[in-house]
Amino acid sequence: VQLQASGGGLVQAGGSLRLSCAASGRTFSAYAMGWFRQAPGKEREFVGGISWSGDNTYYADSVRGRFTISRDNAKNTVYLQMNSLKPEDTAVYYCATGSRRFTFTSLHEYDYWGQGTLVTVSS
Repeated sequence: VQLQASGGGLVQAGGSLRLSCAASGRTFSAYAMGWFRQAPGKEREFVGGISWSGDNTYYADSVRGRFTISRDNAKNTVYLQMNSLKPEDTAVYYCATGSRRFTFTSLHEYDYWGQGTLVTVSS
């Protein structure tokens, strides 16, 4: 399974970015997808996830209401739309997947990881 994240960059506080994660190597539509992030000097943390069908999403408290996860199973791609960005959202963002159909918040539930894409939010 290969995951390729893209879409990161530099944005001012209050701005928006959309990250994409393209998957290959297995049946994309059968599994949940998650987004995590890791800021410098901090542990990797759960941002949000989406179920195999796209019907269920779950978000960390820190991003709920600002971030939206969606997926296009026909394109084998999951998206993370980030609005109202804050400097504390600065991190490397990773997409991940495992063997589950529904989202789990623990990174240990995820077997496959993308390479990460850097998001920098300036104040």
